[in-house]
Amino acid sequence: MTTDFASLNLREELVQAITGLGYSEPTPIQTAIIPIMLKGADVIGQAQTGTGKTAAFALPILQNLTPQRHVQALILAPTRELALQVADSMSVYGKHLAVRVLAVYGGQPYGPQISRLNRGVDVVVGTPGRLLDLMERNALNLKHIRTLVLDEADEMLNMGFMEDVEKILAETPSERQTALFSATLPPRIRSLANRFMRDPQPVTIKRDTLTLASTEQRCYLVHESDKTNALTRLFEIEPIKSALIFARTRAETSSLANELVVRGIPAEAIHGDLDQRAREAVLGRFRSNQLKVLVATDVAARGLDIEDISHVFNYHLPDDAEVYIHRIGRTGRAGKTGVAITLISPREKRRLREVEALTKQPIKKMELPTTAEIHRHREAEVVEKVRIWLGRGRFKREREMAQELVAAGHDPLDVAAAALKIARADEKQRPIAEIGDVQEERGKKAGEGRRESFKGREMHTKGSNSRRGGRDTSHEEGMVRLKLNQGKTHGVRPNDIVGTIAFHANIPGYAIGKIRIEDKVTFVDVPEDLVQQVLKQNGNYRIGKEKFALAKTK
Repeated sequence: MTTDFASLNLREELVQAITGLGYSEPTPIQTAIIPIMLKGADVIGQAQTGTGKTAAFALPILQNLTPQRHVQALILAPTRELALQVADSMSVYGKHLAVRVLAVYGGQPYGPQISRLNRGVDVVVGTPGRLLDLMERNALNLKHIRTLVLDEADEMLNMGFMEDVEKILAETPSERQTALFSATLPPRIRSLANRFMRDPQPVTIKRDTLTLASTEQRCYLVHESDKTNALTRLFEIEPIKSALIFARTRAETSSLANELVVRGIPAEAIHGDLDQRAREAVLGRFRSNQLKVLVATDVAARGLDIEDISHVFNYHLPDDAEVYIHRIGRTGRAGKTGVAITLISPREKRRLREVEALTKQPIKKMELPTTAEIHRHREAEVVEKVRIWLGRGRFKREREMAQELVAAGHDPLDVAAAALKIARADEKQRPIAEIGDVQEERGKKAGEGRRESFKGREMHTKGSNSRRGGRDTSHEEGMVRLKLNQGKTHGVRPNDIVGTIAFHANIPGYAIGKIRIEDKVTFVDVPEDLVQQVLKQNGNYRIGKEKFALAKTK
């Protein structure tokens, strides 16, 4: 393990920090970039997220640091999140070198950042706007910069930062070393490289050398309205350390995170509506393992550089097959293995073929865990925990309690069985979510609506041939039909309804019955004994930013 990184001629302190993080071997971009940068040459690295590019430029910078008062390295990043993550990585890699790293970005007071700069900083990581502000305030002096890195240059171009970037570059020494990293190289980026870089050496990490090889890819065919139930079944079985779930919209991230929490899975959403402080707090909880699941949109996840994500879930396949590669590149990093799981509805099959064509890798089609398999898994977990405690032998008082029960005439096996029964008591609070069998859609006449039937829930659309029980009443015993004045024209989806009602009314999502979405209204069935609990929360329910209220239909 140490030999691989040591062969790159890195300082022992850096090799120690890297191997301490569990990195087994350099990634392709690290193997290519590190020797070039150690020689002081300029480099253009074309690579996607997940290739290990942060360490590729961070390690040479740290290798070449010398004690002095001035800022020696400057790293430009397009977003606050990426700036913070790069700065954090630099600090971790350089922890045995006492490196001084500062992240600067907008939305934060100037005072603390200027104070840190005045005390002395080795490496500054920042967004272009804040860097320019600090330069104009004479708080940041770039005249002694030895290495400059442009990270995700194409994103800085897309966000309109190129003029600011050029102003910053113009204030740095002409003899500096420059490294530019970008997923794509549009003409404006090439022009900037020609003007500000000296004979840069190109390094391109092709798709077939990305981290897909270390990522197990699987997919599960499931009805759209059963996807959350499918997730909870997979969470029962999968050895998930930390998971990133990709959803399509801000509203969907919130409703899905809420539903997972209701089902006992610690999850939070990260989306554009969060202010910076809240966003950083969520990411902090996720990195420190206080939070197991992060639900995000592609836009909100841009720039996130979080290590040790064991699983990436695609709640929906992205419209662009290339985005799929970006997503699953967030697991299976730095020589570790990862798992990418996609939930696809029958209508997403075509997009699945597009993804397979692009990656040139088949995605394994799997069956969801059955109820029996989940029960067996739960039982095996309990038995394994008992075996661990038997090996530890630290149960002196509990052994005395068991002896008292045996002395009172109880059979030892009965005592053990009763103890296991108590240990499994929480399983009753975790009913296994039902999943409908997926059947191919039947052909239908032009203009005719469709009806999908599931074991636990039905979703109708206007024009359905089925009208069992009528429009306003539930045909299912023990259920009451409620109505809200939003429907298909408002973009309502079953998951939106389930997520917000379950969260605010504090009821399990699986308790909600049939959902019928028409053009301007939606009907939802809830258990009769929970109706008042659901209606009490009127005023709190919302889909996106739009509030709605529920009312009895009859």
